[in-house]
Amino acid sequence: MELPIIPPEASSVAGQIDKVFYLLTALSVFFTLLVSVMIVFFVARYRRGAKVNRDNPIFGNPVFETGTAIFLAMVGLGVFWVSVKPFVEVYTPPADATEIFVIGKRWMWQLQHSNGIRENDELHLPLGRAIKLTLISQDVIHGFYVPAFRVKRDCLPGYYNTCWFRPTMLGKFPFFCTEYCGTNHSEMGGWVYVMKPDDYMRWKENNQTTTQKTETVAERGHDLFLKYQCSNCHTTQDGVHGPSLIALYGTNTILKNGQTVKVDDNFVRREIVNSDSERVAGYPNLMPTYSVGNEEGQLSEETILDLVAYIRSLAAPAAPPASTPNSFSSKMNKKTAKTTSNKPRRITLATTGAETIR
Repeated sequence: MELPIIPPEASSVAGQIDKVFYLLTALSVFFTLLVSVMIVFFVARYRRGAKVNRDNPIFGNPVFETGTAIFLAMVGLGVFWVSVKPFVEVYTPPADATEIFVIGKRWMWQLQHSNGIRENDELHLPLGRAIKLTLISQDVIHGFYVPAFRVKRDCLPGYYNTCWFRPTMLGKFPFFCTEYCGTNHSEMGGWVYVMKPDDYMRWKENNQTTTQKTETVAERGHDLFLKYQCSNCHTTQDGVHGPSLIALYGTNTILKNGQTVKVDDNFVRREIVNSDSERVAGYPNLMPTYSVGNEEGQLSEETILDLVAYIRSLAAPAAPPASTPNSFSSKMNKKTAKTTSNKPRRITLATTGAETIR
């Protein structure tokens, strides 16, 4: 169903979202009209001076009240049941989804493909492929919204949000910022171009020129890993100064306070920026603390995303990587393929006696 005021259904989740929207709209209109008609009817019928029987006024009807409450509760649960399925689906990306990194900053959108291509205020996508968005803000809260896809997700400072969709219609579709973020908020938008797979491949090849690095996000993260001398403490084996990062992503680890946490994107980001905030048990706080920004001595969100993608690429072979690992990470994965399994294992550091769940 297409109306002039309603964008086309251009993604796999758009139809489900529209069904919920139309259901809520119909219920709102029905109950609004029902209450309005009853108010007008009773005001007219029992107005002052009207000749109606006012004997035996009713002060309560338990059967009617109970029945009405049960009926409305069933309606509410029905709406919840219809709504929860698309809500869960849109925030649970499939394993084979192509990842796009989205950074919101005043007043532009920076979008990075996992193969290394960067775009500003534009996003080119192939038709029919599952797309996972990993979003974060460089400064204040932004909201990434593509009306035609019925996809909206907040971009929060210091926290990765995710959602996914599958484009089902060719064309050019606008996206906007839906959180007021300052002076030029209304101009913070762009366009999504959904292309045929062959056209998308040609576009991708044309954009991977000699003037633009063709390193993947994980490969850029490996370069930064060496640049910031992270490998001095994080080697192929757990050491005195820091744990090995091989096969660490996606597992559980024990903090100094005894809490067990999962090593995911947000945990890795917090450890990069300020490792003392959630120090892993058994290790001294040797990592420097970084502030986030584009000034000298700061780490940009793009840099942090690259490092997170590289650490994620070192995950166990069973875990799907964010992008194609480079040769360095592939070699290190091979070294641990025989000893890595899905079952958690404990490693005790001889120098400290601390245990880490792997």
